[in-house]
Amino acid sequence: MTHALARRGAAEPGRSPGKAALFLLPALLLLGALVVYPLVYSLFRSFFDASGDEFVGVGNYVEAFTDPRTLVAFRNNVVWVVVAPAAVTCLGLIFAVLTERIRWATAFRLILFMPMAISLFASGIIFRLVYEEDPGRGVVNAALVGVHDVFSSPSPYPGARPREGFEATEEGYLCTATVSPGDAVLLPLVGYSPQEVPADARPVPQPKPGVGEVRGAVWLDVSAGGGPGRIDPAERGLPGVEVEVLRAGAVVATTMTGGDGRFTFADLAPGEYSVRLPPDNFTLPFRGLTWLGPALVTPVIISSWIWIMTGFAITFIAAGLSAIPRDALEAARVDGATEWQVFKRVTVPLLAPVLLTVFVTLVINVLKIFELVFVIAPGSVQEEANVLALQMWQVSFGAGGDQGVGSALAITLFLLVAPAMLYNIRKFRRERS
Repeated sequence: MTHALARRGAAEPGRSPGKAALFLLPALLLLGALVVYPLVYSLFRSFFDASGDEFVGVGNYVEAFTDPRTLVAFRNNVVWVVVAPAAVTCLGLIFAVLTERIRWATAFRLILFMPMAISLFASGIIFRLVYEEDPGRGVVNAALVGVHDVFSSPSPYPGARPREGFEATEEGYLCTATVSPGDAVLLPLVGYSPQEVPADARPVPQPKPGVGEVRGAVWLDVSAGGGPGRIDPAERGLPGVEVEVLRAGAVVATTMTGGDGRFTFADLAPGEYSVRLPPDNFTLPFRGLTWLGPALVTPVIISSWIWIMTGFAITFIAAGLSAIPRDALEAARVDGATEWQVFKRVTVPLLAPVLLTVFVTLVINVLKIFELVFVIAPGSVQEEANVLALQMWQVSFGAGGDQGVGSALAITLFLLVAPAMLYNIRKFRRERS
């Protein structure tokens, strides 16, 4: 009777190995076509030259790792692996713990998880615009410029400069001709748009010499009517320009131009003086930082990836938090432990397996990073932001067109990813058993 039931049970559809294999066959075919075959072919192709006809052995591997671009890419991958997964795991842990007890925890986690719903390519386009150098387009520089201008007033005439007859120094534009009390000095400026001149600026009159005074005028010399360096009736003075007068290299008096651009230095002792326009009059406005330049492009891309992947870490760690026995946490609190001690000595040790799994998964993701670097980094600095996956693509399909070296890089990247993948697979199997 028992044997008959056993035979009948063995014939049940859910326990038939043949039918199970039949259902698995489509997945196995896809796995073979999309994973196994490319891997085997890349390994085979990595031992042949660019044309695929001549066997070169490990020559492609030697060429790949003697290329300075590959060394830069490998260095950047090390930076990514050291910084990015640890930062995302820490942020995910902090946010998951902090939001555990609040009502809107689910909404908060949903908002942080939303970037995961966007492809990395689309996210790269977004961050390319966010870090645009032009404050009119880049959000980050727009915020920086706004904060900067609150604490530091912009110069009145950025980019303007005097005509000939001035020497550019670190302290400003110094007039090469000396003046004495009773003289009148003309200070024509160029390099500034007439449309940007203040609306209250008035036409500049010809300054007249005064006894014991140095008088002058500062105006935008753009009209051709009076000739270069001469005041034309249609030209307007520049109000609010700071002017200094020096004697023996030391500043003895400072004044500001009026609404018509004129200024006066009174009560000067007899002697020769120099006139100078300080650089604060013409300093170009703060335009933010060059985020996508060679120095900052890699940290910027890493920060973008952290923003995208933090939601992934929060989701997994929050699931691990929900599985922690609450009596262990309450027992620690009853024993007098502070929240920090509970977090450090109870929560983190119990979450260690989850944190390690999240970290290893992020390491795998980081080693294969490609889209963000390709999209965010401008072509002029892509070499400084290069990573192994991007280098593999450039060598195989870019200007190089050498799929032998590209396959060698692909196999190298696989060997770097494989240990982390095997660790995760073994861990999942142990948990299931």
